[in-house]
Amino acid sequence: MSDSTETLTVDLRDIHKQFYGVKANEGVNFQLRPGEVHALLGENGAGKSTLCSILAGLYRPDAGEMIIEGEPVVFKSPKDALAAGIGMVYQHFRLVPNLTVAENLALGHHNLGVMVDQKDLQRDATQLGERYGLPVDPTARIWQLSVGEQQRVEILKLLYRDAKVLILDEPTAVLTPQESQSLFSTMRQLTDEGRSVIFVSHKLHEVKQVSDRVSVMRQGQMVGEIDTADAEPKDLARMMVGRDLELPTRAEDDSTGQPMLVVRDLRVPGDRGLESVKGVSFEVRSGEVVGVAGVSGNGQRELAYGLVGLRRPTSGSVTLDGVDVTEENVLEHIRQGLAYIPQNRLGMGLSPGLTTEDNLGLKAFREAPYSKGRQLVPAAFKSRGKDLIEQYDIRGVVPGLPIRLLSGGNLQKALLAREVEMQPKILIARSPTRGLDVGATEAVRNSILRERSRGTGVLLMSEDLDELLALSDRLIVLYEGEIVGELTARMATAERLGLLMAGQRDEVAP
Repeated sequence: MSDSTETLTVDLRDIHKQFYGVKANEGVNFQLRPGEVHALLGENGAGKSTLCSILAGLYRPDAGEMIIEGEPVVFKSPKDALAAGIGMVYQHFRLVPNLTVAENLALGHHNLGVMVDQKDLQRDATQLGERYGLPVDPTARIWQLSVGEQQRVEILKLLYRDAKVLILDEPTAVLTPQESQSLFSTMRQLTDEGRSVIFVSHKLHEVKQVSDRVSVMRQGQMVGEIDTADAEPKDLARMMVGRDLELPTRAEDDSTGQPMLVVRDLRVPGDRGLESVKGVSFEVRSGEVVGVAGVSGNGQRELAYGLVGLRRPTSGSVTLDGVDVTEENVLEHIRQGLAYIPQNRLGMGLSPGLTTEDNLGLKAFREAPYSKGRQLVPAAFKSRGKDLIEQYDIRGVVPGLPIRLLSGGNLQKALLAREVEMQPKILIARSPTRGLDVGATEAVRNSILRERSRGTGVLLMSEDLDELLALSDRLIVLYEGEIVGELTARMATAERLGLLMAGQRDEVAP
């Protein structure tokens, strides 16, 4: 572990990169100065992740050059990038769950030998965490940590290798507001030392708060760069999507219908057999959005599984429009009017190897026009799929090609189209806009609000507090599998929700 304050200037010139004939980066120029937080914005598929992965050594550009401290460099692997002082924290963490925090810091370190002194390693991890405001128990195993703590370990890994440039890809997507503010403080401390941070985010207010400069990409090209102090969120959004855009919010409306989803004292086991949902009770009425806030890993997944029939509760009840479905399978839940948008779009939500048209018919294939008797009607999948693709503005669809080739935003549009076309009584959506750009987020939010207006009851489970506050009529907060608070939209603030999400009930007394 080094205390070096050496800085790096990074210059990417005329970078080109394509995959299967599709241009991901086209003539991109990007410069990173020492001691700055440089935000990188753009729609899904704009080329941000590709550019960052080139800088981090994961990809090699087809053309163009990288200049580090005035010298051309070629990275053949992330190891080369780290040796040059550049590292990346990906959205999906790259940690070994069964190893301790200290062991993960040491893993792959080129300066450590075969025999490593665990006490020295733990001491270094503790000191590094204290120095940068990233406290974490060095003896804890990764699987025992919260998502926020795991992210700290990823950052500490780079600092342990004395990285001068840190690339953070959507780092606040899994954090509470308080954790996000702590991360921003850490980022500022890093830049005060002369290090540089590339901050990839879809949250415009965070970009305004923490960055010094903003670069915007669209369709693989760099379309603008501006000092953050001179940038307005609406202008940044326009640069990203090429048009004026304002994210929709729910209209104030106190008129709701009858309870569509009634949950009483529900208890659901986790993967290890231990109770993850502990006696949860709530209702969702027709024509309302009920938000579920909570830091990832506090029972949201198990609650969703228990509600949709993917995991059998150990006790309690789930009632859909007066019908008890607690012991029923997934198909019966669907027949009773439940739609589900899982967090995992590919694999659970959509079938990656099937076409977009086939995926759009997966829920309704048992009925006309998709089937006639026991025979499927392929022409119906194509014609109905074409109509839905146009209606929901699903872009990038090529007939015959698998849906996995679509961008995240278009995958989510397809998933929403299929679910809402079933005209459900209850729609359960888990992190429906996670990782989406503002254009795709606008489309998804509009779909949710249309369902609310149609009389559907919506249970919105998200770690994005801005989204919950914008769309929810009521909010409940999960902490360690229990509901620790319930707030109306008028009562709720990000600060209140953040304290409840951290388990501090007494701080949020009415």
